Amino acid sequence: MSDGSWQGERNAGRTGSKVPALPVKNLTGSGPVHPALAGMTGILLCAAGLPVCLTRAPKPVLHPPPINKGDMRPVPGVNGTRRKTKKKHLRRGKNPEDVVRRYTEKIKVVPDEDCTICMERLVMSSGYEGVLHQKGIKPELVGKLGKCGHMYHLLCLVAMYNNGNKDGSLQCPTCKAIYGEKTGTQPPGKMEYHLIPHCLPGYLDTKTIRIVYDIPAGIQTPEHPNPGKKFSARGFPRHCYLPDNDKGRKVLKLLIMAWDRRLIFTIGTSSTTGEGDTVVWNEIHHKTEFGTNLTGHGYPDPKYLDNVLTELSAQGVGRDDTAKD
Repeated sequence: MSDGSWQGERNAGRTGSKVPALPVKNLTGSGPVHPALAGMTGILLCAAGLPVCLTRAPKPVLHPPPINKGDMRPVPGVNGTRRKTKKKHLRRGKNPEDVVRRYTEKIKVVPDEDCTICMERLVMSSGYEGVLHQKGIKPELVGKLGKCGHMYHLLCLVAMYNNGNKDGSLQCPTCKAIYGEKTGTQPPGKMEYHLIPHCLPGYLDTKTIRIVYDIPAGIQTPEHPNPGKKFSARGFPRHCYLPDNDKGRKVLKLLIMAWDRRLIFTIGTSSTTGEGDTVVWNEIHHKTEFGTNLTGHGYPDPKYLDNVLTELSAQGVGRDDTAKD
């Protein structure tokens, strides 16, 4: 092909008389075209003199249409519409020795295996001998947790308890079984929940449960990473959504329980912004998109309700065999 003929076809492409516009969509990577591929395609089409139509990716739909307060209803089968942080869960000070003895029984014949806390053999003294001095607990004593049966040095269990939340509960480091009522370090705030007259994608025959969490910024206490330092609270109030069906109501009841135990949020480093000393989610995933699932935080997601029930169970919420004393 001669230069003249190539230039003629290029001009024809510019005027649109022969060559149609070729769209390159979803440059954010949320659709089928990867942003790098879309960019290279656009450059090549421009170099060939072909017109390119750049289309923005759709934005997530985070909130439902406007709702009047008169349209909001209590969730059937769920008491109340609001919870504040319970002050009883702000108290600490359980005696470590009493907690450990409560959930263990002494072993007379000690097996020749490792204590997975200190990595010393159980037939030897605890690796915390000389480091931790706990009245009434000798470093060679070994105990078996009552429900799961895993064995550790009693002094190692005391050290583990002292390094945790000191809330009167123990969690087996091997199988994660929880003894007692596990509580977290969530800062004070409030949780609201009600029914709204709109449907979630994938649940077109049901209304929607909306949860609103609100936690203000404040000062960290001794249970937090940097006591006495300010912490931020970005993005509050946060709106989350569940379908109003039997399983959705079950999840709501367990989320209320998790809220009362201060397990929904904690203070740490944001995985999205890298900001430290801020309120972050605490291993219990929520759906924060109402009308889309562009970021993975919306519906439809047929596995979500079962997944969040598993996450709640891992925190001792709804796990009947380990959540109780």
